[in-house]
Amino acid sequence: MIDGVVVTPLKIIADPRGAVMHMLRADAPHFRTFGEVYFTTVNPGAVKAWKRHREMTLNLAVVSGSLRLMLFDDRAGSATRGKLQEIVFGPDNYVLVTVPPGIWTGFACAGDTPALMANCASLPHDPAEADGLPADTDLIPYSWTTA
Repeated sequence: MIDGVVVTPLKIIADPRGAVMHMLRADAPHFRTFGEVYFTTVNPGAVKAWKRHREMTLNLAVVSGSLRLMLFDDRAGSATRGKLQEIVFGPDNYVLVTVPPGIWTGFACAGDTPALMANCASLPHDPAEADGLPADTDLIPYSWTTA
């Protein structure tokens, strides 16, 4: 586990009409602040990597499909500096992944149908607040092609 990353089990309340999928409440102990909510889709075979937010905390949940989230810690002074963490999640493993600032994130669809992920971010999106690297960078010890 990377220091500061929190994985919280979430509730799905289903009945014959459909389901309610909880994500994040203002009174949850891991909730910090609200900036914006957005959704991203990831198609089978697609990779979206790498991004690091300098100030934003991410709160991620996959409501449809399955996603492989990779996290890499290169924060100076972190007890888990140099570590990778993999989380595969979706309705079959319905969790909220809270990612603190400074952690590199990348994700890929982990199934044969598109995945839909929600992010309740602590700040509104600002391109100047984030850093990016290509998926095949040598700076992160992970290969999306062999995963």
